[in-house]
Amino acid sequence: MFYSLDDGKKLIQLARASIKNKDFSVKGFEEKRGVFVTLYSYPEKELRGCIGFPEPVEKLKEAVKDAAKSAAFRDSRFKSISENEEFVIEISILTEPKLAEDLEKIKIGKDGLIVDFRGQRGLLLPQVFVEWKADIKQALEMTCEKAGLKKDCYKEKNCKFYKFQAQIFAEKTPNGKVIEKKDKYI
Repeated sequence: MFYSLDDGKKLIQLARASIKNKDFSVKGFEEKRGVFVTLYSYPEKELRGCIGFPEPVEKLKEAVKDAAKSAAFRDSRFKSISENEEFVIEISILTEPKLAEDLEKIKIGKDGLIVDFRGQRGLLLPQVFVEWKADIKQALEMTCEKAGLKKDCYKEKNCKFYKFQAQIFAEKTPNGKVIEKKDKYI
């Protein structure tokens, strides 16, 4: 489950090369994993794209490449990344989602959430709740809203939540130092 900082650096390089349409190959990373790639403008650090796979459907290296390109060019909330635009990359490698049977046991700063209700799904990464200083109720509401649902849909009998954790690697500056955000999310 756990990847080294060197692994994180390689995955960030792979993501950037995919966005820039350059050849970059990595050895390993053959296991199937859920992953999200998040792009932030630099130096503003505003969200510029975030796409990923909650379930382990692809080899990690392929999932990173696909998610990076999608975050840069296919996130419908944003215009595509331009050729000369400065941005930093964050990669969240996910554990497999598990049904959250007791919503009161959700751990802010550790758990990301997926809501599934009446065919609509939404996902928020664990770091989002920390950034917004959310409590459990707010985290549930935010996830419902992300799915396009009423924010109190979590109270409905058939509303299901799944929780997961993430190992997160992030650039400090474009093509710069990579760190692991490791104090909270696993």
